Amino acid sequence: MSSKKAGGSSSPATRRDPYEVLSVSRTASDQEIKSSYRKLALKYHPDKNANNPDASELFKEVAYSYSILSDPEKRRQYDNAGFEALDADGMDMEIDLSNLGTVNTMFAALFSKLGVPIKTSVSANVLEEAMNGTVTVRPLPIGTSVSGKVEKQCAHFFGVTISEQQAESGVVVRVTSAAQSKFKLLYFEQDSSGGYGLALQEESEKTGKVTSAGMYFLHFQVYRMDSTINALAVAKDPESAFFKRLEGLQPCEVSELKAGTHIFAVYGDNFFKTASYTIEALCAKTYEDTTENLKEIEAQILRKRNDLRQFETEYRKALARFQEVTNRYTQEKQTVDELLKQRDSIHSSFSVVKTPSGSNLSNGSSSKAQGDESKGDGASVGEEGGSESRDKSKRKWFNLNLKGSDKKVG
Repeated sequence: MSSKKAGGSSSPATRRDPYEVLSVSRTASDQEIKSSYRKLALKYHPDKNANNPDASELFKEVAYSYSILSDPEKRRQYDNAGFEALDADGMDMEIDLSNLGTVNTMFAALFSKLGVPIKTSVSANVLEEAMNGTVTVRPLPIGTSVSGKVEKQCAHFFGVTISEQQAESGVVVRVTSAAQSKFKLLYFEQDSSGGYGLALQEESEKTGKVTSAGMYFLHFQVYRMDSTINALAVAKDPESAFFKRLEGLQPCEVSELKAGTHIFAVYGDNFFKTASYTIEALCAKTYEDTTENLKEIEAQILRKRNDLRQFETEYRKALARFQEVTNRYTQEKQTVDELLKQRDSIHSSFSVVKTPSGSNLSNGSSSKAQGDESKGDGASVGEEGGSESRDKSKRKWFNLNLKGSDKKVG
């Protein structure tokens, strides 16, 4: 589950103090930061400022500042060492489909089809209607499910009422799509004014033959998988893909709900068509064994993430050593081959016989007398051998069987 709201978080060219941008003090609580962000995000959202080119930059600046201050670790890093401590390139970026235009939306859809994770923001219209309390909220009783289709950049709101006992046992809200639609599961907190402010959002992910998203309020820390973090890490270092698989695990900000009515929504995040979905609300009391299994597997995955971090260091040291000895093996083999070649050349130098041109076995010396004698002997043998050879050749010709003849010619 993520607390990222509508808007992008790419760093602006000139960066101002995030506390100054959001108009909060350095001791501001998470709720104060969240409240200020909501107001400013709506104020500068491109949907509401089509004729104000500066609003888009201000909107990005607000989103970027919030991406720092809403994350405890990034906020700590910034407080200690400023922007230098933050890896701006690794921060998530979101796009607003309602502000892209047809051509850019087509490109975004293409990249998404190719497997590139593209984060999108929730439409300002949906956020504003929720904040004004003008949305239609349908009941979603615990233990039931509702199916429907939601238009792109629109949302269907549901009210889940839970009792004290159900709150104590834990609650799960899940959305699935057999059509593999792209959607967001949203959770809203009620403001004092009666409106609803976006508190959490979970992106749909493909799991098997469906897409799904879930929020688990089970009184222990549950983690979500942020695929964009993995994609950024792999883009920087393809060899690290395996080691970075678990680095996308992010802690969910809310681990329990109080008794009362809570507002959830399914937001259509397809690029062009409606999103088909089924949403269900469940009490964990009915799934005690499953809850314990989830708790245990989360702990195992966290331990494995730490193990992989250590193993990566060992692996890279071993890989560097392997590359070192492999390079030495190649060099040593070349050296041995060259030494043996030189040795053979030296051996061949102990000779008075002139070897054929181009041969490595030549010392550049010869004996004219022996050469002449050798030449003479060769001629003698050549004459006798040549005469005998010609006779045999003739006999061979005339001993051939001619087609249709029973006798040998000759």
